[in-house]
Amino acid sequence: MSHIHKSFDRRDFLRATVGTTVAIAAASVTGAAATSAAAAPSGLSIPKDRIGIQLYSIRDKVSALGFAVVLPELARIGYKEIEFAGYTQSTSILGRQITLPEIRTLLDDHGLRAVGSHVGIGSLRTNLQAELDAAQILGMPHVGTANAPSNVNTVAGYRAAADEFNVWGAAATARGLKLYQHNHAGEFAFATDQPSVRLYDVFLRNTDPRHVYLELDIYWAYVGQYRWPGFDPAAYVRNQPYRYPLFHMKDGDANAANANGFDIVEFGAGDLPYERFIRDIGPRASHVGIWEQDTAPNTQPNPPGSLGAAERSFTALEGLLA
Repeated sequence: MSHIHKSFDRRDFLRATVGTTVAIAAASVTGAAATSAAAAPSGLSIPKDRIGIQLYSIRDKVSALGFAVVLPELARIGYKEIEFAGYTQSTSILGRQITLPEIRTLLDDHGLRAVGSHVGIGSLRTNLQAELDAAQILGMPHVGTANAPSNVNTVAGYRAAADEFNVWGAAATARGLKLYQHNHAGEFAFATDQPSVRLYDVFLRNTDPRHVYLELDIYWAYVGQYRWPGFDPAAYVRNQPYRYPLFHMKDGDANAANANGFDIVEFGAGDLPYERFIRDIGPRASHVGIWEQDTAPNTQPNPPGSLGAAERSFTALEGLLA
């Protein structure tokens, strides 16, 4: 067990999360999830034993309870890979901020692996070596950003961004790490100066595949397809499989009243075509599937809130990848 002193013990955790450790009944998985499990193809390139979680999904619990409580609970649920969204927690838990070596000890003690981290693009620009240091301390092979490559939505703007990412990526490669960019929907828009050119394509063509990798957020890719039709999200992975070591696997439920075309929901409760996506990307590379739910944690059904969503989504993901 961890050497870090915890202000919360297991009983505190159970009270704070209002029973999140209860088993999730099969009935809690919607018909869509059951269909997903039944139709899951064989030979998947997303290993069932490498399901991860983006900690932004349970940021309320990380902040309130701390890593020393949350990480063992995620291990109990079955998650193996942890993607960070910052390395801080409430200072009231330890009386000070937790250190990176202490977080690494927690990961090791509970059989978890840090797989990546979302950092601000500004930090890559001004604090790159420190971000790479943090990745190496935590033992993570990837470090990335969820920011768009550029706020200048022109071909020249995205080419300039690609040049910047190439420099950062080469620095990461020199340290034995992989730099990645995580998409939202806007990257799939067309350039304002060349309406026939998709910004994501500019970024892909102008970044060096030896040094710059991508984390495909599957939900946001389908939102991009809805808003700016004319591409297949799976084709990007199928054409360059080794550039996509990580996926974000969040689910969406079709809603024509939403400008994005979908509402973000727990995994298994939506209707994004995950079976087709997994079949169409092919088995040529292995990708880590990371669950994320962008919606505010306090909007999750209570009890038990965001950790309950994490457990139900893990169950659905595990079924899909069976």
